[in-house]
Amino acid sequence: MTKRTRNVLFLTLLALFLVAAPLAVLYSLGWRFDWRTKKIIQPGIFYFKVWPRNVEIYLDDKLEKKTDFFFGSGLIENLPPKKYEVEIKKENFHAWRKNLEIKEREVTEVKNIVLIPTNPRFSPLSEDVENFFFSPDGKKIILKEKDENGWGLKLFELNKNLKSHLIKEEDISRLGADLIDLEFSPDSKRIILKVGTKEKLIFYLLELDKIPPALTALSFPELEAEEVYFNPKTAEKLFFSEKGKLFEFTLTDKNISPSLLENIIAILISRNNVYYLDNTGFIFRTDFSFSARDKLNSAPLHLKKETEYRIVASDFKITLKEDDVLYIFDENKKLLEKVSEPVNNLKFSPDSKKFVYFNDYEIWLLFTEKIIEPPRKESGEKIFLTRFSEKIDNVFWYTSHYLIFNVGDKIKVAEIDDRDKINIYDLIEFPTPEIFWSNKKLYVLSKQTIYVSEELIL
Repeated sequence: MTKRTRNVLFLTLLALFLVAAPLAVLYSLGWRFDWRTKKIIQPGIFYFKVWPRNVEIYLDDKLEKKTDFFFGSGLIENLPPKKYEVEIKKENFHAWRKNLEIKEREVTEVKNIVLIPTNPRFSPLSEDVENFFFSPDGKKIILKEKDENGWGLKLFELNKNLKSHLIKEEDISRLGADLIDLEFSPDSKRIILKVGTKEKLIFYLLELDKIPPALTALSFPELEAEEVYFNPKTAEKLFFSEKGKLFEFTLTDKNISPSLLENIIAILISRNNVYYLDNTGFIFRTDFSFSARDKLNSAPLHLKKETEYRIVASDFKITLKEDDVLYIFDENKKLLEKVSEPVNNLKFSPDSKKFVYFNDYEIWLLFTEKIIEPPRKESGEKIFLTRFSEKIDNVFWYTSHYLIFNVGDKIKVAEIDDRDKINIYDLIEFPTPEIFWSNKKLYVLSKQTIYVSEELIL
């Protein structure tokens, strides 16, 4: 090889190095050439986490990859910044669709996708059912059944698939009785029955863990109980209210304490605390010793006559319903702030970071904590989810990121991710359904038959 040839080869390699080295550095830093725009760009990434696993991810109608079998996640890299039409599909499930934007050098995450089955299986659980009540542990259902002799209560143990008799209407009164309310104890072993007869209002304690179940009439000498509550700390005692006062009742010796609280307008007995609104318009919090009482709101709520007040609380947030007006307690400001009206009901999410509230035709969300994961939300932020022309009957949390509810005869599931459109799916249809969501299964009461679905999520 001549000297001239060596020089030419050296200069050629040097030129290639001077061109390739910066390109390699730029490539390692994430820069790419976009042939569509003829520009150098820094691409972004999509990250998805989906149930069920092994689903197909499409971008702009092109199959990009499947999520992995073990974690249900999928990472798609080197994407030019723009909006993509994302579609996630699997056979026998509704497709999830959304337009999402990729930005330079950013990861667009969607980590809580749940695909909804297209034809879930439902099986009849029991017939001649007028109403049903779920235990807190989700393992028992009290069925109120009715025949020509009146109503009766049956216990359905879901783990054993076993139904057993509890009581008949005639066990309460041969002249007839109306079951007004039924309340489970926190441990799901006992229930309080609120029953109206022609003569008066009567409360009963029904102990489910005894063989046979033991029914005991609760009598309070010289006092007429208006409501009876379980004591979460001990099975030996109950609370009851009468004319705005709260008393404690010992089951063994029938002893009634002096009044523990007075001037009560509304009360909530939770696992760890007692919250109550008194006639001065203040909400108080106390423990079960009732020795120390914290006044929560610095300014009183103006109370209205002939108005129903109800306290609803999670471990971290307190709300108050004034008929159909909803307030939330702001712990920093020490004030009750109006959220919305009209509101039929509200339910806190399983992660307690938000709650759903709804009326006859609309569903809304309020975030009680700052959400860092996309879509990011500030504490106190409200979002409108959806509106229907037919009446919304009831709403439950399907997961912490999805809702299940019935509108007319249709049962629907909706996500709460409000980036682009909100995906809403028709799950199944029943005539005039009453629904309850528990332990990943949907229970539906329709035409006096209660049905149960297969497990709809893992």
